[in-house]
Amino acid sequence: MQPVVIPVADGAWRIFGAHVEGEGVRFAVWAPHATAVGVIGDFNDWIGDADPLSRDDQGIWHGTVDGIGAGELYQFEITAANGDHLIKSDPFARFAQLQPQRSSVVHTSSYVWADADWMAARPSHQPHAEPMSIYEVHLGSWKRNLTYRELAVELVAYVQDMGFSHVEFMPVMEHPFVGSWGYQVTGFFAPTSRHGDPDDFRALVDAMHRAGIGVIIDWVPAHFPKDEWALGRFDGQSLYEPAEFDEHPDWGTYTFDFAKTEVRNFLHANALFWLEEFHVDGLRVDAVAPMLYLDYSRGKGQWKPNILGGRENLDAISFLEELNVLCHRLHPGIAMIAEDSTAWTGVTTPVHEGGLGFSFKWNLGWMHDTLNYLHEDPIARQHHHRQMTFAMVYAHSDHYLLPLSHDEVVHGKGSLVRKMPGERPGQLANLRCYLAFMWAHPGKQLLFMGSEFGQDREWSEKRSLDWDLLDEPAHAGVQQLIRDLNTAYRHHRALWETDYERSAFRWIEPNDNLHNVFSFVRYDLAGRPLVCISNFAGVDHSAYDVGLPWPGTWTPVINTSASAYGGNNAGPGKTVIADDIAHQGCPASAAVHLPALGTIWLTSESPTTREVSQQ
Repeated sequence: MQPVVIPVADGAWRIFGAHVEGEGVRFAVWAPHATAVGVIGDFNDWIGDADPLSRDDQGIWHGTVDGIGAGELYQFEITAANGDHLIKSDPFARFAQLQPQRSSVVHTSSYVWADADWMAARPSHQPHAEPMSIYEVHLGSWKRNLTYRELAVELVAYVQDMGFSHVEFMPVMEHPFVGSWGYQVTGFFAPTSRHGDPDDFRALVDAMHRAGIGVIIDWVPAHFPKDEWALGRFDGQSLYEPAEFDEHPDWGTYTFDFAKTEVRNFLHANALFWLEEFHVDGLRVDAVAPMLYLDYSRGKGQWKPNILGGRENLDAISFLEELNVLCHRLHPGIAMIAEDSTAWTGVTTPVHEGGLGFSFKWNLGWMHDTLNYLHEDPIARQHHHRQMTFAMVYAHSDHYLLPLSHDEVVHGKGSLVRKMPGERPGQLANLRCYLAFMWAHPGKQLLFMGSEFGQDREWSEKRSLDWDLLDEPAHAGVQQLIRDLNTAYRHHRALWETDYERSAFRWIEPNDNLHNVFSFVRYDLAGRPLVCISNFAGVDHSAYDVGLPWPGTWTPVINTSASAYGGNNAGPGKTVIADDIAHQGCPASAAVHLPALGTIWLTSESPTTREVSQQ
């Protein structure tokens, strides 16, 4: 028997798991504490010693079962050191039975990709300097009971119509409990069978690419559930989890042991698997904060995540550094996104410069501050003004992404529109004003499904979005605003080309708390400006003096109070004429009609753009 060398992360899935070879299937599984491992299935009446595997000196069990092929159900029967017989699903399974069944399925892809142009262009992409407007989707509840193939038609057409550059799928890996939304993974290498087989999921990604839409998936390396047939105590002892402090006290799950080379290789291989085998364009890495900080006090025999300080988890830090180096090196042009709520410095700094190497970091501080501001009645907002401006104090310390995710519309938090004070017309006006402010703010943006049309009810994974709301003009107006924001966002390079250039952003008036007004200007690399003015007061300001980069004609690109969006059509009209009277440090100014709870974007095509911007 030839020993099997533990492979590096790149390509490990080609060694482990189940692979059709000739007239049989080759199996390999890591179970170093086991005394025996057998493959069981219908082919041997689920008898564990009928098809035993052989062990090498690294604890890898392998062998071939003749006479079976793709589509075969199987599991591993593992004899633990204490004599217990454990029935386990394959950690590297490419496909799994529809829940609540637990068997793995031998799968060989026959899919023929049609996204060659997309994949050829991807290595040249620079996500930091390109448009990124992300639509976050839970596949099971966007519309209920759709297959991957049906989503490849309906969801792709919708995202393309709405103008989003990317989708982000909440975890698509196999998971037993629907209410976990996919964040308690039991099949890390298997797209959930709820919507079809792995090739059906490939078809969904392929269709997105052919429509010009990037695909990001949520990836969960921080923990895994305790289901007895999955990874936990896999060979009768702690294997994927550490021997001590192995439980997450808040989630009721095991944590991965980042100190083990084999566990790191498993997770690194899994990340690369989705980038390579399914052509996804990025990973949003879930729960980075608990990975970075651990409090090793035993307490009740468990560790506690501590995002306010404490001892850093050096193993997890090096794991993340290696993850980002591997993914960026082997798949240039992809985006690695950290869901991190800490003040950890250098999350998006390259590893060779001392950082973690992520492409982007979720700006959860911006999200919490702005939503807290919007919760206030407009009369009281003057006392909370700094919550809307504070993010710019640190906005250029990392490459940030502004998230309005599923986490903000569940667990009693209410939908986005219901977070706004007042009656429904005012709530929708607030929402429109806020979304236009967000799209103009430095940083890429992410919006959870339903919020683009003012979903009224809190999100639930058990039902479809309330699409019937689009029969109401006011909600259809919010949807139309998002379409137009995405169109304008792509067109005006100032909104994405220089997101992380400090010199390309300038507050015009950040401190007008008495009027609840915020105004700023963004510049692209050629010096072309886009001015954003947001009035979060409950009243119009009929002649608001605003500074502008130069005199002349300015054109409103967006006015969230337009009747097309469900507003009352208040605003500055078709043009704004700026004179050469300096105001707020700007060389020109204009008296602009600012509608209540409205945001306006202004642009000018002055031939002196470059010279003025460089003054």
